[in-house]
Amino acid sequence: MRYFLQISYNGSAYHGWQIQDNASSVQQVLNEKLSLQLGAVINCLGCGRTDTGVHAKKFFLHFDYDSELPANFINRINSFLPLDIAIQKVFIPQLPDANARWSAISRTYKYFVAIGKDPLSIGYAGKVYQMPDLEKLQEVAMITKKYSDFEALSKFAPEEEHHLCTIIDAYWTLEENKLIFTISANRFLRGMVRIITGTMLEVGKGKISPLEYEEIIKNKDRSKAFGAAPAEGLYLWNVEYPKGLLIEKSIL
Repeated sequence: MRYFLQISYNGSAYHGWQIQDNASSVQQVLNEKLSLQLGAVINCLGCGRTDTGVHAKKFFLHFDYDSELPANFINRINSFLPLDIAIQKVFIPQLPDANARWSAISRTYKYFVAIGKDPLSIGYAGKVYQMPDLEKLQEVAMITKKYSDFEALSKFAPEEEHHLCTIIDAYWTLEENKLIFTISANRFLRGMVRIITGTMLEVGKGKISPLEYEEIIKNKDRSKAFGAAPAEGLYLWNVEYPKGLLIEKSIL
């Protein structure tokens, strides 16, 4: 039987979601703890990859297990997991081949930017020392929504067959002393959100114009993009699946 789990995690101590040689990952910890608790070899497949230090408010994974999950499963496994990883819900997919990664229809990321010196944001937000031009940030967010090819605003990844993404929404908000960039799309390329955020912030600082930002996208030239925003400000915020695909199973 296939199960989906909705989880959250603080990525500060991990080298991302994906299992890596000689580095701790969220996937590795979950595989180990689920295997021990269920008495079977469990291999989780996640809804995507997150980089070293990136956090997740809502992340989905699936795994196959031959039996019913035990009573009190969520509480039992959460007491066994480290404090920085939590299972929130269990779902039963209504299609046998449902896949946490490939069945997702959209993902939403948020990037938090602390303005000025803020000790409480260390590890949880990027930072700028002066308030960027919010009007320009909104302008380049709107420009981003016009395009679908983000070769210039992503890391080189030879496994990518194309660089096309459908941007569903992109906007900035200001909440107290933090700027928050929200972006939703049907898919994201490697490093894409952090590179977009880092390049947008250069527009907000007046280093480049909105027109120059647009030219970077149009010309598909990675060398013109600015550095990626720091990982600790990025959160996978939500993942959407087709309506009715996942039915929540009550196992506290």
